[in-house]
Amino acid sequence: MELIKKNPEEIILTTNINISLANAIRRSVNEIPILAIDEVNIYKNDSALYDEIIAHRLGLIPLKNQKLKKDSDIKLKLKIKGKDKGTKILSRELGELSVYENIPIVLLEGGQEIELVAKARTGIGEKHSKFSPGLIYYKQIPKIKISNEGEKHNKLAEIYPEIFEYSEKLKVKDILKRDLDDEDFKDYPGVSIEFGDELAIYIESWGQIKAEEIFIESCKALEKNLSEIRKSIK
Repeated sequence: MELIKKNPEEIILTTNINISLANAIRRSVNEIPILAIDEVNIYKNDSALYDEIIAHRLGLIPLKNQKLKKDSDIKLKLKIKGKDKGTKILSRELGELSVYENIPIVLLEGGQEIELVAKARTGIGEKHSKFSPGLIYYKQIPKIKISNEGEKHNKLAEIYPEIFEYSEKLKVKDILKRDLDDEDFKDYPGVSIEFGDELAIYIESWGQIKAEEIFIESCKALEKNLSEIRKSIK
């Protein structure tokens, strides 16, 4: 396994694990407990948006993940009056729990008011997408073969500069930058592509937890399910 890229929002790695295992880890992302707004009580809404639309928008705002006891929640209050030139209500108004500060919720014109109390609870993405922390996806890593005849195709370096480079002859620079297949090389004899068992796995976070945690917690969720199956068989 080789780590290609890592930061809090994204991880890219290459591995030879079985594709069925990679898919099981991918699906387990939606079993990670994540905090999200699950209920909204709106007491006043003079805006142009229906109550249901505002509640939906609030539910999809990423919140910093918290471990809560069963049936407990965190209350977030919002009470604002619009100014004469109009007031954009952004996610920062929900307090420090919001991951991003500038997600638009609603626009209030002068004199319009909104007052609500939102309840954030822990859930899993299998029940609703608002509880999803991000995603994991993968693809087979292609191998590009360049024969003596193919080394002269400098045009490919112009078309796919992120993949190829040309200095006296054509060379592969970074195969992970773009998806390619046989159709891309049909007019360039001597250049072919084939797919093996090696996978590139991509982990992306919406911000509630780090990308690294998504991968670790997905593996834990899968391990828990397998353990339950093992107990049932015994």
